[in-house]
Amino acid sequence: TTLTGHLENSASFGVRFHFFLSGIISIAMADCEDEEQTRASHFPAEDYAAEAMAADMDPWVVFDARKTPRAEFEDWLDTYRPSRVLRQGNPNSSMQPVGWIAVYGPDFTPNLGRVNELQDDWEQLQASGRKIDFDTIRELALNHGVLTGKWLMHLDTGFKVDHAWRQVAACVLEGHARLAKVSPFSPDSDKHVICVYNCNFTEEEKVMELDAAIRAAGIKCQLSYKPDVYTYLGIYRNNRWHLCPTIYESKFDLECIPRRSRIINKVNNMEVN
Repeated sequence: TTLTGHLENSASFGVRFHFFLSGIISIAMADCEDEEQTRASHFPAEDYAAEAMAADMDPWVVFDARKTPRAEFEDWLDTYRPSRVLRQGNPNSSMQPVGWIAVYGPDFTPNLGRVNELQDDWEQLQASGRKIDFDTIRELALNHGVLTGKWLMHLDTGFKVDHAWRQVAACVLEGHARLAKVSPFSPDSDKHVICVYNCNFTEEEKVMELDAAIRAAGIKCQLSYKPDVYTYLGIYRNNRWHLCPTIYESKFDLECIPRRSRIINKVNNMEVN
């Protein structure tokens, strides 16, 4: 399979998928520290939002299980290992910049919701002076059907990310997740992020089922779960509202028999049973 066959056109892709697939490595690596901000009006979250848009608008390397023969999957994985694909491309080989490497599952369908209306109501909410917290963000998301979310994992470049991506990508191919993506290599960082998506962040049981599928694929690193509504509204770490954009944290318990995840709901700081 050629690279051309897997690179989405950046303009049309941005229109169709920008709001659903937002995020890049520096954003997803957020850990929700409430660091004190200076009195300046500029917040780091605004920088992360700009970087997110840049990555989403660049071409993607995509394996679409809905229309690409499964027999091509292993060769595709070997060809586009995250540690070998350059975020900024390679002018010497005419390689374009790459925003993300992604796998669409056999049942994948975009589920954007009413993002424009969401953002309009968000502007009104900020102007109203009403308290902004998880409950108000959740209400906005439900009102406009913007309910997708993703588990995030952060991995060193090289073998670790390549191996984990192979496990996650196979999980998507088998239909256990609808979509996954991984950031390509950037000389500015020795880390990558993998995102694995589900349809509804408000259905806790479904969020937990996706965690279980990721663990069953062999992933044991720490995971964080982020609703996409935070991304669409430009809410990242170090934001002006002091909101934590990830709402669950999953750690794999190697001492428990049978082994399982221990998951904390970060909104109420309670363990999910």
